[in-house]
Amino acid sequence: MWGHILASIYPVILCGGSGTRLWPASRSDQPKQFLKLVGDRSSFQETVLRVKDIPGVAEVVIVTGEAMVEFVTQQTAEIGAKTTILVEPEARDSAPAVAAAAAYVQSKDEEGVVLMLAADHHISQPEIFGEAAVTAAKAAASGLIVTFGVQPTVPSTGFGYIRPGLPLLDGSVREVAAFVEKPDQATAERYLLEGYLWNSGNFAFKAATLLDEFEAFEPSVAAAAKACVSGMDLERGIGRLEPNAFAQAKKISLDYAVMERTSKAAVVPAAFAWSDLGAWDAIWEASARDSEGNAQAGDVDLRGTSNVLVRSTGPYVGVIGVSDIFVVAEPDAVLVCHRKDSQAVKALVDGLKAKGRSIALRRSAAANGTEALVSTDGFDVELRRASAGAAINLAPSTVQVLEGAIEIDGDLYAPGAIIPLEASATAQAKTMTTLLVTRTRR
Repeated sequence: MWGHILASIYPVILCGGSGTRLWPASRSDQPKQFLKLVGDRSSFQETVLRVKDIPGVAEVVIVTGEAMVEFVTQQTAEIGAKTTILVEPEARDSAPAVAAAAAYVQSKDEEGVVLMLAADHHISQPEIFGEAAVTAAKAAASGLIVTFGVQPTVPSTGFGYIRPGLPLLDGSVREVAAFVEKPDQATAERYLLEGYLWNSGNFAFKAATLLDEFEAFEPSVAAAAKACVSGMDLERGIGRLEPNAFAQAKKISLDYAVMERTSKAAVVPAAFAWSDLGAWDAIWEASARDSEGNAQAGDVDLRGTSNVLVRSTGPYVGVIGVSDIFVVAEPDAVLVCHRKDSQAVKALVDGLKAKGRSIALRRSAAANGTEALVSTDGFDVELRRASAGAAINLAPSTVQVLEGAIEIDGDLYAPGAIIPLEASATAQAKTMTTLLVTRTRR
C-alpha cells in the first residue's frame, strides 16, 4: 500500500510542445498529449488520473499555453478531475514554467512538495508509479531534488541517462553521480551493463528548495517566477501569469538551469514500465497488439500483416501482406514508414517546414472545411472554405471574402468585402468560396 508523508503534494503537469515525430497526428493545433494514441484516453488524461489519488495530494496544477487551455478544460471535464491551470504568456523552455509553478505552490504552502510530470508520457503500472512518487516526495521533503530514473529495457539511443551514486537517506534514493546525454548505440549498450537509468524527466522537490536553487544559479528565473505569480488572480481555476514579469526570465531548460549544477540531485530507481511516446515505434510498443504483433485504430483492415501499426482518423485504410511498417492516415496527410525509421519523421517534418508547408504545423482543410492560421492570447484567425450552395455558420467575428461570393440576410458580398458580425450568422456560398475569419477572444 502507498505510504504517507507529512508534507502536502502538489502534482504539476507540464503541457507544452506538439511532438514532431508523431506527425501527421500530432501538430501544433492538436498536440500529442491530448490525442488518444494508446487506448481510450489521452496521455494527459492518464497523467491526471495517475496522480490525483496519491495520498497527500492537495491540488493538481497544470502549466500550459493559452492555445491549449481549451484542450485542458475539456479533457479534465471528461474524466471528472478538478485542476488549477496556470497559463504561460509565452514559451520560454521548461525552467521559467517550472519556477512559476513552484512559486505558486510556495505561495500556498511553504512546505509544499511539487511532483513535476510531463503530460505526454505513458506509464502502464500506476500503482508502482504511486509508490515511487511517494518515495520521491518523502526524499524531496528532506530538501533533495529527486528525479525518476527508469530501469532500461533496451539500449536506447533516444533517451538521456543517469549514473546512480551512493545511497541516501534510508537507501530508497541514491545520489546522481552524473547526468549523461543521449548516447550512441555502443555506449547505450555499455550503460545498460553498468546499471545506468533512463532519465524520465519527471521530478519531485520542495517548492522552496527549487526556488532557492534558482536564486543561486539563475536569479532572473527566480525573480520572474515570483513576480508573475504575485497578485495573480484565479478565475474559475485559471490563472494567467503576468506577461511582462514572465518575459524577464532567461529562456533555459530545468536540466541546464538547475539539475546539472545542483548538489541536491537524487534519483529514485523506478520499476514501472515507462515511455515518453516520442515516436511511432513507442506508440506501437505501448499499444495493445494482436497475435501477429499488429496494432490498429480507426477504419482500417489488415490482411496477412505482422508487426504493423495502422491508424486512421480519416479514410478507410487497407493493408495487405506487409511487415514492420507504420501507416498513419489523417484527413489531410498520410505517413508510411518502416518501423526502424520512425525517428526520421522529424526530418520529414523539418523538410516540410523548410518548404513553407503549413501542413507541417497544423491541419489543413480539405476543399470544404476550416484551416486554423493563427491563435494568440487575443484572437484566432482561420480560413473557411465552402462549395457553392453550402451553408457557413459564423460566430461573432470579422469576415473577409477572399474568393467567391456569399449571401447573409439577403445581402451579397463579393471578394474584398469585410463584414463585421456582432452576432452569429449563417452565410450561403453562392460559388466556391474562401473566407478569412478573425475571431476575438473574450
